[in-house]
Amino acid sequence: MAVTVISIGAIDAHPLRGERQAVRTGHATTTLISQDDRRILVDPGLPAPALAARLEERTGLKPEDITHVFLTSFRPDVRRALPAFDGAVWWINEAEREGVGVPLVGQVQRAEEAGDADLREALLRDVQLLQRFEAAPDELVQGVKLFPLPGATPGLCGIIVAGARHTLVVCGDAIPTLEHLERGQVPQWAADVTQAQESLKDAIEIADLLILGRDNLVVNPTRRLF
Repeated sequence: MAVTVISIGAIDAHPLRGERQAVRTGHATTTLISQDDRRILVDPGLPAPALAARLEERTGLKPEDITHVFLTSFRPDVRRALPAFDGAVWWINEAEREGVGVPLVGQVQRAEEAGDADLREALLRDVQLLQRFEAAPDELVQGVKLFPLPGATPGLCGIIVAGARHTLVVCGDAIPTLEHLERGQVPQWAADVTQAQESLKDAIEIADLLILGRDNLVVNPTRRLF
């Protein structure tokens, strides 16, 4: 098995650096998990051309070589490059699909009642996109399992990779950056702060290594690996 960070993400406005409004384009950290003939791309947040370039730079692969895409959440800046992977199977945690889908339908109805055709069309595109996703199995490949981390979004779900020596968790926005990890803080956009705090604790408790939602691969600061 190989786990490779393809692209390091960023928050549009980083509150722990004193940023109160967007100063950059936010995008998720993208990770590739490869085992045998499966290549699972997690959170393709960059625009498709940029992510295709990063994928080739880091692995020599092309978008058509990806067999599966997994989203830790359905946030827009986690999924920009999806069109480049139309030939892959798309996975999302069932709780996130339901937690996002039901409110989306309600928003479509309200936009229609308000006569806002542009908003209705944009929301319908999200509904149609979400319908393309399959509910992810509990085990994506051998030794790679779903790790629910709800709170930042209703059904946010990370991935736990059990290695021979270390346990790695792909966190998504449950832990966006190193600053959030070190300060024990959840993202400012968390849908449920209390739940998000519990998820952050769960990730820290189990992981030796973490791939953060908008940052790099880091060592759990509470661990001594050697």
